[in-house]
Amino acid sequence: MAITKVVLIGAASASFGPAMIGDALLSDELRGSTLVLVDIDHERLDVMAGFAHRLNASLEAGWHIEQTTERCEALSGAAFVIVSVAVLRDELWKQDFAIPIKHGIRQVLGENGGPGGWSHSLRNIPLLLGIAKDMERLCPQALLLNFTNPESRLSLAISRYTAQPFVGLCFGVTMGFESISRITGIPQDDLDGTYGGLNHLGWFTAIHRRSTGEDVYPLLRTQERRCDPEYLPLTRYLLRTFGLYPYPSDDHIAEYLSYGWEFCGLDGYHFAEADRHRAEQWAWISRVASGTEPPPARPIASLAEDGSPVDPRRVARLSPEFAWTIINAIVLGRPASIPAVNVRNEGLIPNLPPWAIVEVPGVAGPDGVHGVPIGPLPGGIAALCNTQAAVQDLTVEAAVHGSRELALQALLADPVVQNTHAAEQTLDELLSIHAPYLPTFR
Repeated sequence: MAITKVVLIGAASASFGPAMIGDALLSDELRGSTLVLVDIDHERLDVMAGFAHRLNASLEAGWHIEQTTERCEALSGAAFVIVSVAVLRDELWKQDFAIPIKHGIRQVLGENGGPGGWSHSLRNIPLLLGIAKDMERLCPQALLLNFTNPESRLSLAISRYTAQPFVGLCFGVTMGFESISRITGIPQDDLDGTYGGLNHLGWFTAIHRRSTGEDVYPLLRTQERRCDPEYLPLTRYLLRTFGLYPYPSDDHIAEYLSYGWEFCGLDGYHFAEADRHRAEQWAWISRVASGTEPPPARPIASLAEDGSPVDPRRVARLSPEFAWTIINAIVLGRPASIPAVNVRNEGLIPNLPPWAIVEVPGVAGPDGVHGVPIGPLPGGIAALCNTQAAVQDLTVEAAVHGSRELALQALLADPVVQNTHAAEQTLDELLSIHAPYLPTFR
């Protein structure tokens, strides 16, 4: 066994918190390590800490669980800091989506690309840089594992303006394999490949079966033409047009394309549905924390004694995220393949800028986490990715320096924005209503 210290910032999230806590407590060889839960909402933090303590006892995991609302108290001596935070995420995201739409800009989700992704970035970059700079003072060797969106832009800011080791994480490539499995009928666990690009704008340069080595692309191209026309129409259009299968899904990819709305519409994110899910999840967390419902147990059997299926929430299972695979590989000194990491390019994809944050397969081990080179992307696909890298560059500089000029340039360089008047109206309105959350623009 090995001992380490891991800090979760944003631990009171109804989705991020239980997933990361569960993955930690199922890391048996890290028994005796310390997990520090950090969140600015002390009431929710108390509930999440109660959940963590009960799960720790149920799994007999042997972790030391701590909590604090002050991140600097937690960071000293940390080896890993996992971050999932945002400034009033859904409340301000609704404005990020609605205001550009009001001014005639046709964006799909407004989270990672388009004016919405731009606005998310202006708020979240100062927040993430603050965390990274605290880490530089208090735990300069610790690895920052970021889940906060927009992933590419925030990771670029950390890369450019701090010396802190970092990796951006997203399991979008898993969604790509899921959809390929659905179209081809090949079991997902029999699929592998080479892939990369930008976060939420990745491309499979090769796909094969693990069992036979067979190239899957011929079957994929045949079967997608027989598929339900309503299933991932943008993804399949791009496959036919650019020659490679993109991931993770239509709505995420569409954020970067001027024509994305033609396939995905302009309904935006399903906030009401997400709110219902989070409310149900939080009610369950609260019941476990208070002792009115038993915590999940180790997955000993898939069936109850009477043969009926076990409620999935009664069984502790690993999440689909990659953070704890990385942590275990580094702490235990056992190299492991990581499906996808967001890291500084430096030649991993030769026809994208060396400073760009690219998403590629990774390897983690005693020397940290590194991306795996995948070679150049085809010209048309590289053009799409290079355009977004340039937009991300301008957005980071605007956020760091509080520059209205660069912020407007970032909007006008984005393919989603096709009207100068709409761009200026969107910029002025979002900067005005979000002024309390934009410290560099004051």
